[in-house]
Amino acid sequence: MKRIDLERLTLRNFKGIKEFNVLADGRDVDIYGDNATGKTTIFDGFLWLLFGKDSENRTEQKFEIKELNSVGKVLQHKLEHEIEGSLLVDGSRRIFRRVYAEKWTKKRGAPVESFEGHTTTYYVDGVPLSMREFQGEVDSIINEELFRLLTSPSYFNEVLKKEDRRKVLLEVSGDLTDEEVLHSNKELAGLPTILAGREMEAHKKVITARSAAINKEIKELPVRISEVQRQMPDVAELDEELLKEDIALLRSRIESREAEVSRILSGGEVSVKEKRLREVEAEQIDIKSRLQSSVLNKVAEKRNAVNLKHSKLDQHRRSIEDMQQRIKQNERLAAGRHKEAERLRADFTALKEEVFEHHHDASCPTCGQNLPEEQIKAAHEKAEADFNLHLADRKARINADGKAAVAEAEKFEQEVKRLQIDIDELNNTLATLQAEISGAESELAELRAGVKDPAADPEYAGKIAEATRLQQEIVTLRQSSQSAAAGVREEIGRLRLEVEDMERDLAKFDGVQRGQQRVAELEQQERSLAGEYERLQHELFLCEEFTRTKVNLLDAKINSKFKLARFRLFEEQVNGGLKEVCDTLYKGVPYEGGLNNAARINVGLDIINTLGEHYGFSAPIFIDNAEGVTKLVKTEGQMIQLIVPPSFEKLPDDVQAHLVSIHGSHENAERNWIKRNSTLRVETDQQIQEAI
Repeated sequence: MKRIDLERLTLRNFKGIKEFNVLADGRDVDIYGDNATGKTTIFDGFLWLLFGKDSENRTEQKFEIKELNSVGKVLQHKLEHEIEGSLLVDGSRRIFRRVYAEKWTKKRGAPVESFEGHTTTYYVDGVPLSMREFQGEVDSIINEELFRLLTSPSYFNEVLKKEDRRKVLLEVSGDLTDEEVLHSNKELAGLPTILAGREMEAHKKVITARSAAINKEIKELPVRISEVQRQMPDVAELDEELLKEDIALLRSRIESREAEVSRILSGGEVSVKEKRLREVEAEQIDIKSRLQSSVLNKVAEKRNAVNLKHSKLDQHRRSIEDMQQRIKQNERLAAGRHKEAERLRADFTALKEEVFEHHHDASCPTCGQNLPEEQIKAAHEKAEADFNLHLADRKARINADGKAAVAEAEKFEQEVKRLQIDIDELNNTLATLQAEISGAESELAELRAGVKDPAADPEYAGKIAEATRLQQEIVTLRQSSQSAAAGVREEIGRLRLEVEDMERDLAKFDGVQRGQQRVAELEQQERSLAGEYERLQHELFLCEEFTRTKVNLLDAKINSKFKLARFRLFEEQVNGGLKEVCDTLYKGVPYEGGLNNAARINVGLDIINTLGEHYGFSAPIFIDNAEGVTKLVKTEGQMIQLIVPPSFEKLPDDVQAHLVSIHGSHENAERNWIKRNSTLRVETDQQIQEAI
């Protein structure tokens, strides 16, 4: 078994503790202090050192490391908050250290430093490491989750979720395969076929969802059947066959009356006159077409010619507008180049006025003696030559740039002249087109005026007179037959109303038939749903029977691993179903349902013993509120008890003298205990025995 013991733990400026040392030397340790004096803070510091979290599994962003004043403000800034721990890992010493500090920076120009956040530094055996390297060293000793399980009696029952507790228990005891469970209960033989490869819990969810949906449908079906029955028409006083015979008889009478109306209205003389009227109207159309067709063709041709000239006119106008825009642009560019040329002329004139000036030191820069006249003259001539060469080069560049600017301006101006010539030519063309369009529109107006009015033609006028006469004669003939046909039509209307009433009554029988058919469908659906619900309930029973069988097999297997703790993995529901839980019991009392503090601690130690044996680890166990336990379960791991004593006076004087507080001498410690309630004391089993 791999053994981890705490040799020493030092807290500095951590959660209100200025400095405190736990000198355990690998042995069991008792830490005394009143409530709110920082006992739990020692366990927080131990876990924060290794994993950056406190005993409630919160990171340093969610719990306060710094000491706060009465209004919740940080009491003192720019402190280093440090935990250092020395561990004995199978007898080998490993020293871990974590330092949390504020980062202050004075920016350039700022009068004071500004807070920029926090930094955390890490050390292992005195060597600074990165966070990743530090965590790697910790993980090489023990996994964080396992360490928390083995160091806190309350972690398994109060921090782990139900699913994680079940996972740990099954890992310790060994889970059962589905084949083992199925083999142990013959009633479950058909379950694999039902599941068809689906997970048990997934299938139960499907059954539950489908059963709820079926229940809802079954409850709604009687209401739907009743609604259909209420909507079925009443046919108690109707005879379907008699209605069909009466409708057929009335329709036969309507057909004979309609034939009579047709005979009255379709007299022979009316038909002859209507035929002659259609012939006269056709002759009118022929005469009109003959008189107007040739002139209308010429009008169409002339209209197309006028439209074509208008299109050309619009095209030339757009071309002129484009050219005018280009002229404006070229004029702006030419003006800009002329302005540039003027600036370059001014620069050239200024260069002409520059005069060579040279002042050469006649003394040697090294020895300070006067230089020879020839050397001074040579230096002067060289400087003058360089000045003239540089001046000529600048003039040449300005001259070249000026000529280029003038040339570009002239190019833009030439383009303006050319475009203006094109615009003048297009304007002349526009004037010509405008004149042509005016002439063409005049010709078109003359052609339109030449279209003949057919009414002036004697032949066309004669046809109009004949058509008018025929229409009057047809109206006179029809008026004489209308009065006779009106009486027959009135009778036909009455007969049709009777048929409609009978057809409405006959349609009620169809409504009854459709309603009866719908009721039969709903009743069949109700029977099918009931059968499906029964099948699903049987499948659910088999799933729960599987769970019951597995629970019975697992209970003894899991509970045999523990001396005090017992576990309830499933809870029987009122309806006979099973709810998946993971409750810890001691003598039948649930951990979270009335178990006292001493029993909770001992049950937690019992779980730690089993887990430590399974995983092959022992680690320091921190027992908070240990004053309430008269007898602790023995453990393989080092025990660190956090105790609230009744008072310091009840401890022997020698023990009090030996257990000195971090606040100073024993006298100061006792005064702190009475006045400040902030004293912590540490003792080992050996020290307490020796003191007594």
